[in-house]
Amino acid sequence: MENQGVELQERVVAINRVAKVVKGGRRFSFSALVVAGNGAGEVGVGTGKAGEVPEAIGKANRIAKKALKKFNLQDGRTIPHEVIGTYGAAKVVMIPAAAGTGVIAGGPVRAVLETVGIKDILTKCVGTRNPHNAVRATLNGLSQLVKQRPST
Repeated sequence: MENQGVELQERVVAINRVAKVVKGGRRFSFSALVVAGNGAGEVGVGTGKAGEVPEAIGKANRIAKKALKKFNLQDGRTIPHEVIGTYGAAKVVMIPAAAGTGVIAGGPVRAVLETVGIKDILTKCVGTRNPHNAVRATLNGLSQLVKQRPST
């Protein structure tokens, strides 16, 4: 791995109890959605499922660290241009903001943007509140970013 010296931030976005119906009744396990990033333009998302919550979070962390992707940021604090990310029914509108604005975003979207290292952005999640789809729509939007050429 190229980022050996950099400490990754990990954020648990959602924990869900899921059930498998078997002959004797229901078997419960836990599903966890985790976002990991270095705060400097890299972020990954992972889901893990296990019988106990800490095990599910650990699995999701390992998967998120393996799935790190690099994204273009402007001045290391915002995005270069407006973008709309979609995944399923989820649509996340992301608008660059002036310095000092902060991250204006809901839970799952905020987790992704803060771990990638964005400090000033305006967002709106439309269509669904499902955390899995909101996170993936945010990643889809970030992957559409292109570096702006400096104006001369």
